[in-house]
Amino acid sequence: MDKQTDINADGTKRALSNRHVQMIALGGTIGTALFLGASTSIKKTGPSIIFVYMITGIFFFLMMRGMGEMLYADPSQHTFIAFISRYLGKRTGYFAGWTYWINLICVGMAELTAIANYVQFWLPHAPSWLIQIIFLALLASVNLIAVRLFGEAEFWFALIKIIAILAMIATGFFLLFTHFKTSSGAVSLTNITSGFTLFPNGIKNFISAFPMVFFAFCGMEFVGITTAETKNPRKVLPKAINEIIFRILIFYVGALFVIMLIYPWRSLSTSQSPFVQVFSLIGLRAAAAVVNFVVLTSAASSINSVIYSAGRHFYQLSLDSNGSFMQHFNHISSHGVPARGILISVTLCLLAPLLSLLPGISNVFALIAAACSDLYLIVYALTIAAHYRYRQSADFLPNGFLMPAYKIIDPLLIVFFGIVYLSLFLDANNQIPAILGIVWCAVFGFFASREKSTVPNVAPKPLN
Repeated sequence: MDKQTDINADGTKRALSNRHVQMIALGGTIGTALFLGASTSIKKTGPSIIFVYMITGIFFFLMMRGMGEMLYADPSQHTFIAFISRYLGKRTGYFAGWTYWINLICVGMAELTAIANYVQFWLPHAPSWLIQIIFLALLASVNLIAVRLFGEAEFWFALIKIIAILAMIATGFFLLFTHFKTSSGAVSLTNITSGFTLFPNGIKNFISAFPMVFFAFCGMEFVGITTAETKNPRKVLPKAINEIIFRILIFYVGALFVIMLIYPWRSLSTSQSPFVQVFSLIGLRAAAAVVNFVVLTSAASSINSVIYSAGRHFYQLSLDSNGSFMQHFNHISSHGVPARGILISVTLCLLAPLLSLLPGISNVFALIAAACSDLYLIVYALTIAAHYRYRQSADFLPNGFLMPAYKIIDPLLIVFFGIVYLSLFLDANNQIPAILGIVWCAVFGFFASREKSTVPNVAPKPLN
């Protein structure tokens, strides 16, 4: 590809290579929820949690196929929100765009707060706000300098997570084949199969595990957002998306299987990472420090991706708006990145260190962040609805990257998202955030329906 075709029409650069995109796809599939939150998921429903991960993973894969089909047809788009505007109307796109962008800001703030806790594992007296500002400044710089630097950072962040999981899986099978005995008993398949029941803690706990697993997978769509800045997008994107299902099986299902293989699941503590518990059980004294380093890089990876994605989404919002204020952000810098969109997103993330200085605010923020996470379900459902309309539109690319049986799968996906949202009400901790999510949809949805600053939909540009 020559230099001319390395630059998109809007000035952004296709600087991400296949190596970067494959690792971004891997990193987006593996989140902090696996390293820290898997114990809670396992305790909720025992070995049958594997089925929850497999079912949710299949639906996520199908969602990515629908998203991937639209991005393959028009790789010039920086976000999948553009397709919601195009096929469901600009006001629906306005609602989805702002909702998703605010979600990203809340995720970034939550991860920043977590980073401070991880660093204080080694530096207990370091001020939380200072740690957050340093990390945010470093990762913002990575995103502002060049998209390739973002890709390189994500490559190494993802590699650390992958090595940690593969090391645990390899260790687990080695212990199994050598009949290793721990203080909790022998490493054996009987830790999983003995007294197995599908709903050991009741069907209510089984169903309420779905939201926990669902939110563990959120962020997988980041690989699609990189499409416009990827070399050979129509070659790289299908490969990255098609391999998602194998990553889920290896990294999530494989890790959970090995955790329960080594450690009797009823003995797991929900207050500690299952990785720490497993490595400590087999005699690795530095387990806590090693896992803390891994989750620190995982959180840094999440913020890095949030800054990248939030900057592109705000840039898209500025393109879709006629408002005079938003016009200041529809520019691409000389480095080929939407610098103003990145900067305003980073500025809002600075609320996290500010909140860490104020007593009693953290619980309110946690509630808002949880409500924002619930709105992922709404945005994903709108994306699939847009895909259904795309397949019936003149833009449909019959020889593209097709989702199979879309007339069945698209409605099934929307029903699944609805069931997951309803299941939030089965857990007392999720009920208020779920209600706040509905209130947001009602109030902001009303204002979005009356919004007059959005511009008419633009026809897709073919890839040259």
